[in-house]
Amino acid sequence: MEFRDDDLAAFAEHGATPLPTATVEGHVEHDGARIWYAAHGEGKPVILLHGGLGHSGNWGFQVPALLETGHRVILIDSRGHGRSTRDARPYTYELMASDVLAVMDRLELQKAAFAGWSDGACIALVLASMTPERVSGVFFFACNMDPSGTREIEPSPVLDRCFGRHASDYKALSATPDVFGAFVGAVSEMQRTEPNYTAEDLGRIVVPVAIVQSENDEFIKCEHADYLAHSIPGAAFILLPGVSHFAPLQRPDRFNAALTAFLAALDDETERDAQRD
Repeated sequence: MEFRDDDLAAFAEHGATPLPTATVEGHVEHDGARIWYAAHGEGKPVILLHGGLGHSGNWGFQVPALLETGHRVILIDSRGHGRSTRDARPYTYELMASDVLAVMDRLELQKAAFAGWSDGACIALVLASMTPERVSGVFFFACNMDPSGTREIEPSPVLDRCFGRHASDYKALSATPDVFGAFVGAVSEMQRTEPNYTAEDLGRIVVPVAIVQSENDEFIKCEHADYLAHSIPGAAFILLPGVSHFAPLQRPDRFNAALTAFLAALDDETERDAQRD
């Protein structure tokens, strides 16, 4: 039977399912911050980038599915989120993308696939645009190219439950557990003003891409996601029915099927390219 947590009641009470034991775990000192990372399993690397205000534990339902398909899964807590620290500078997606590259260098990963969720997708957008040689492909979930792609937030019990879980997780994991309000304000300011990509910028992306949008996303306009898919050469568009911005938690089997199918196609394409070479 398919696991369902459409109202996020289980997530609010317990969080996502616990992560398996990491093969490698540590911190990278980078540009004024200590960035937490963990690696699980062996195989072709895929890096999971979580959403704003969250942390890598929110991928708890995805890591086992990716390990079962033979991937090495790398988790990174974004700057100032979860177990990672930050300095006093404003958040930017470019700065957080540079943190990801620092983790890749620590793990001696020249190239990896990415799955980004919301803010994590915006970080992956920077990487795909600026360092395509480090990116084998990107699964963009709930991504926007500029602030016009976001909806006006309408309060709801689902959002309240998610926010409450983020607050309790921040208090439990952060090195600065008493400044959650300031943290939210700083992340919100970044989201209000970034990212700022044009259709011309997107047209220069050369890595394989899937734009993934939930039918009932509370934050990202569906027409904006469709615009991204039409602006990035060769991008696929995947609509997830019956879920919202929190699909990886609400219907993980449905989300995982789309993610693993994208990675399988990416792996097949990589093998074909290697045979041609």
